[in-house]
Amino acid sequence: MTGRPALFTDRDGTLIRDVHYLRDPAQVELLPGAVEFLRAFRDAGFALVVVTNQSGIARGLITAEDYESVRARLDSLLAERGVVLDASLHCPHHPDHGGACRCRKPGTLLFEQARDRLDLDLAASVLVGDRWRDVAPALALGARGILGAGPETPHEDLEMARTAVDVVDRLADAARLALPGD
Repeated sequence: MTGRPALFTDRDGTLIRDVHYLRDPAQVELLPGAVEFLRAFRDAGFALVVVTNQSGIARGLITAEDYESVRARLDSLLAERGVVLDASLHCPHHPDHGGACRCRKPGTLLFEQARDRLDLDLAASVLVGDRWRDVAPALALGARGILGAGPETPHEDLEMARTAVDVVDRLADAARLALPGD
């Protein structure tokens, strides 16, 4: 593959505070270290791609417009701090509300779509999130997975992650671990 590497990062609980089924852009709150984390990967030549499950859409708890408003607010907060995302992709599905799909993490469809759209090298890429489902696709894609343990990361997710990917407590540690020279 000739493309550039990407940082594929989860949104809720990784970049922003997880308020569960976020629909109000005013509630978007960047987590400590999120901007520096993204900037470190950007400075190292990585594309920045958010990949997020948004089952609240399938459940009828948020609308597609709510999701877009929140996405736009996150983009704005990051841009104010000098960070621009290359893409934000989401899965609006839930298997209990409409059946299974390939885009819901740990499915790989959104990662493959980003690869094709942005000419990315998945084998040189890094997946970071606060849940096992966020980083499990790294195994199928040949990428590196790093679970950033947060206050809402289930214990069983930590146990699964420790057997297959790296586990860190802070986003800065994920950047140091994944980036050469950091």
